[in-house]
Amino acid sequence: MEAIARSRFVRYSPRKVNQVLELIRNKPVEKALENLSFSSKVSAVLISKTLKSAVANAGKLKNMTGVKVKNCWVGQGPVLKRLRPGPMGRGMLYKRKTCHLTIVIGD
Repeated sequence: MEAIARSRFVRYSPRKVNQVLELIRNKPVEKALENLSFSSKVSAVLISKTLKSAVANAGKLKNMTGVKVKNCWVGQGPVLKRLRPGPMGRGMLYKRKTCHLTIVIGD
């Protein structure tokens, strides 16, 4: 049995989200949620929310024993380009990065 949950167009950098995903790869769901609750990274809230959604997508599970995070990855989403004031009236470009998060759980 497999269940998938996706969070798309999220305003976090993919590189920072991937650092937190390293903590939960190939771990049981209970242990992964526990690790995320003690993580100090801001993206841990997003990942725990998506992980809980994947558990809900799995259906009516009586117990979560044997269910683990099979696979999880993050990809880069579209970049939002913004302008900041620069010297001599110019506009300096900076980028707001977004990401697409996917979590797969299974037996």
